[in-house]
Amino acid sequence: MCATAVHKRYPDEGQLSVISDSPEMTGSEILIHALLDEGIDTVFGYPGGAVIPIFDVLYSTKDINFILTRHEQGAVHAADGYARATGKVGVCIVTSGPGATNTITGIATAKLDSTPIIVISGQVSTDNIGTDAFQETDMSGVTRSICKHNYLVKKVDDLPRIIKEAFYIAQNGRPGPVSIDIPVNVAGATLKNFRYPKTVELPGYKPTVKGNPRQIDKLTRAINSAKKPLLYTGGGIISSGASEELVKFINKTKIPVVVTLMGLGSVPYDNQYFLGMPGMHGRIAANYALMECDLLIAIGVRFDDRITGPRHTFAKNAKIAHIDIDPAEIGKNVTTGIPVVGDAKNILTELLDKVNPGQSSSWNEKTEDWKTKYPLEYTQPTEGEILPQYVVDRINLLADSNAIIVTDVGQNQMWAALYYRHRKPRLFLSSGGLGTMGFGLPAAMGAAIACPGQQVINISGDGGIQMNIQELATCAINKIPVKVIVLNNSYLGMVRQWQDLFWEKRYSGTCLKRGPDCPKNCTGPRKECPLLYIPDFVKVAEANGLKGFRATKPSDVDSTLNRGFNENGPVLMEFMVSKLENVFPMVPAGKPINQILSGEE
Repeated sequence: MCATAVHKRYPDEGQLSVISDSPEMTGSEILIHALLDEGIDTVFGYPGGAVIPIFDVLYSTKDINFILTRHEQGAVHAADGYARATGKVGVCIVTSGPGATNTITGIATAKLDSTPIIVISGQVSTDNIGTDAFQETDMSGVTRSICKHNYLVKKVDDLPRIIKEAFYIAQNGRPGPVSIDIPVNVAGATLKNFRYPKTVELPGYKPTVKGNPRQIDKLTRAINSAKKPLLYTGGGIISSGASEELVKFINKTKIPVVVTLMGLGSVPYDNQYFLGMPGMHGRIAANYALMECDLLIAIGVRFDDRITGPRHTFAKNAKIAHIDIDPAEIGKNVTTGIPVVGDAKNILTELLDKVNPGQSSSWNEKTEDWKTKYPLEYTQPTEGEILPQYVVDRINLLADSNAIIVTDVGQNQMWAALYYRHRKPRLFLSSGGLGTMGFGLPAAMGAAIACPGQQVINISGDGGIQMNIQELATCAINKIPVKVIVLNNSYLGMVRQWQDLFWEKRYSGTCLKRGPDCPKNCTGPRKECPLLYIPDFVKVAEANGLKGFRATKPSDVDSTLNRGFNENGPVLMEFMVSKLENVFPMVPAGKPINQILSGEE
């Protein structure tokens, strides 16, 4: 089972022990000992010349499981998945130059989704920095805007302090990625009388974890007097470990709640006050509630454009309260009437003691009526094409109740978000802010390593899976039992959906089977298309040491899922789904979020 981190924004003084005191240690030895002292048991990565000294120490380290991925992007996403599933820090080590630059997409993904990871890269020797030496890249400059903090270690004396600070920064306050760039001569240099620091002193970084009492009282009065209050919660609830407090708050106050993509699972899907996910592909009830509430209590959210639509139209009738540990987010995108800076768990705990018990109201009746009037619906014919919603529905019934669902990005992601029955936090992992295709498979790999014995299912499309499909080999070699589900519609489905709805069905560059011999008037691959099984995902799986199964009709779905779930090791299951199925509800870009296409138009 997955051992999640105990939520604690500030470690106790002296909590961490010094793992080794030695008269003399190299930079590489210091790094590995520091990782052990921080409780790191798994590292993902890819070696190269600049990090050979580090890998040489790893070779004789029994307590760290090193996973050799097939690409550095895969290593970062795997560390990210490990971190999201547990709340612990994920770690990867790569070499200099292209090894370092291949991590950029993964770092940016972790930054926008507030995931605590540390990316350790090799660098050319300090005397060669700035000379355009072989495989030199200014990693500090490249990552400055996409990570929480970065370091270039210029001398071995600084390395223990830097590693300690990196772990502190990654975990405390709003979590995020930290980059540590280590020149090869620093990795090989020796330090006398090494001691790993027990504490961190960063005068410029003191996250506020306790909410201002006056602001909490002000929010309490607003909640107690509101006629149409609404909770709008996100990934900050999960980072804070505040799901239990949130559910208690909802049940006490009877305030309806909408939950963002990053927060799914923090409120059980069957809670009577849960209205669903809001936004561009959100539930109609959730979007209507956002536009009609008179008090919006936002907790651990960013007010990003996929939720708000045009900001001047968003929640026009509401006073907005915003609880967040990152003060930079408050007031950034919307005008905030009641700002409360602090940790969501702490603030919800205080609010629970102060707010009045709620009574069922006309507002509850109205939001419940929206839920009833606008359900998620589809009809799966007994013959013909498989609907992707149906596959997700059957996963609900056939997968383990505590399965971790990891998605890729696109239509597959939205169907999983909308139709999967999210029950608990850290069981739904998805790239939200950056929308990174290729995230799903390696992130699922990291989650499965972090949570041995727990079922991990990766839901991908046929476009996204190919972006890091090489990690199938990593799963097979390391016996990582990820269940990979490919919803194959032969298209880059979300882009094709926009072309379908707003660009007169001009499917430019979105058919994954289109070749130079295809007729210009072709509307997409059919069963007789000679390119339909390029690539043949079942054969790709088998070539990489996995078992592969394919479902081509609705009656195949249950048997294919059962076969895959009953296998002990990694499996790929391909479902040939409807090629032109669209994700609804949908708000067209630039429109207010209550102007919703339901699919019936």
